[in-house]
Amino acid sequence: MKILFNTDKTISGDENQEDYFTSLIAEKLERFQSQLTRIEVHLKDENGKKEGLNDIHCVLEARIEGREPMAVSCEADTAKNAVSGAIDKLKTALDTVLGRLKNH
Repeated sequence: MKILFNTDKTISGDENQEDYFTSLIAEKLERFQSQLTRIEVHLKDENGKKEGLNDIHCVLEARIEGREPMAVSCEADTAKNAVSGAIDKLKTALDTVLGRLKNH
């Protein structure tokens, strides 16, 4: 499973932050690793440098082998919370989709 990390110009996408988030995603989605080919992370600040509530937006796009890609999003006050929330939503969505595949 390949993880691609993208940020907008207002969020620092330095190597430490990228390493932290990619290892977090790999750890949390480990049980789906054999079915996933790629995860794309898109992190952006909705209102730029201005302060605001829930202004960090994270989209996780998962490429499932042999299926259409699926995407989930989460908005939070911090990048860490936005990514964690999106991971939780993606785990739920993958459980649903891959659970249906097992049953058929």
